[in-house]
Amino acid sequence: MPTPPRIAGIVVAAGQGARAGGDIPKQYRSLAGVPVIVRAVQALAAHPAIETVVVVTGAGQGDLFDRAFAGRAAPRRVEGGASRRESVRAGLAAVADYDIVLIHDAARPLLPAAVIDRLIGALDTHDGAVPVLPVVDSLATSDGTLLGGPVPRDGLARVQTPQAFRQPAIAGAHALWPDDREATDDAQVARAAGHKIMTVEGDPMLEKLTHPGDFAAAEHRLAPMLVTRTGMGFDVHRFALDRELWLGGVLIPHSHGLAGHSDADVALHALVDAILGAIGDGDIGSHFPPSDPQWRGAPSHRFLEHAASLVAARGGVIDHVDVTIICERPKVGPHREAIRTRIAALLMIEVAQVSVKATTTEGLGFTGRGEGIAAQAIASVRIGGTGL
Repeated sequence: MPTPPRIAGIVVAAGQGARAGGDIPKQYRSLAGVPVIVRAVQALAAHPAIETVVVVTGAGQGDLFDRAFAGRAAPRRVEGGASRRESVRAGLAAVADYDIVLIHDAARPLLPAAVIDRLIGALDTHDGAVPVLPVVDSLATSDGTLLGGPVPRDGLARVQTPQAFRQPAIAGAHALWPDDREATDDAQVARAAGHKIMTVEGDPMLEKLTHPGDFAAAEHRLAPMLVTRTGMGFDVHRFALDRELWLGGVLIPHSHGLAGHSDADVALHALVDAILGAIGDGDIGSHFPPSDPQWRGAPSHRFLEHAASLVAARGGVIDHVDVTIICERPKVGPHREAIRTRIAALLMIEVAQVSVKATTTEGLGFTGRGEGIAAQAIASVRIGGTGL
């Protein structure tokens, strides 16, 4: 029985993506709560036929790469060159011992597994294969202002990535390509070397992220793949002398703090449990057991950031959180906006997605007697139906 070919994926992510807007290259921007580059890598890595994935980044993008994959399984990273072709060659060198390579643009993060299946199958008879979509719109020339004559669309196709090749064929083709010319894609390089490239059916999910509106369109395409889940959390801590009072990640001036193994931020603890409940992943005690001395006095924002990272690792997005703080004292109102802002920053969501309320128990119970503070929280999360 023949040995199956070893297959590697290369994600080209060295560009700056200026046309997409934003303060960072588009491949590091969030798409429904997950960085674009992470979605592109995970789509390739999840395919059972692909053994490894290598990412080619631009110079100076190491910190962005590390932040994108924080808390996730990170692929091997190599640094690219000044042009896309130089970056691809760096990726090819990193997987030189593989039989088949799939070269993919990070700007096409929504990659269906069926497209990968079709590409790999096409290499049974060809040295290369690309996914394509038909051209359905009318085409015409234009000088940027006035419409010119029509252009026949018969025989035209929209070429997508990933593009699949037998490794020796594409590596050899890149070695032959002149240094003073830039190729539009790797299929052009392969064809110039005499290789026949097969076309397979592409997918509208693979539309490239180029302009700001493309992100909204991609999130719309993702929407049917995500389901909304809700989690609830509740926590209580008693007052204690000689302790700082932390509520919602904000230090509150008060005569007493709250007793607890960590900093006892009752609001964040309730919110952590709400988020963990939404993704069905235990509670705060199972992730940060009070018996573990490393969490003694720990700031609770670490717990909340961990919970948020678990949502992101499952391809989910936090839509809204609502926290109610229950106490007679101190007054929460003067600190409400600071708490909302802090929680939004920790979860990397907008302040408008955070609600903070306060109430009393009208003098009843332990909170009414001023013995401590309670908090309850609700979190709404969208996550893949099989993402748990």
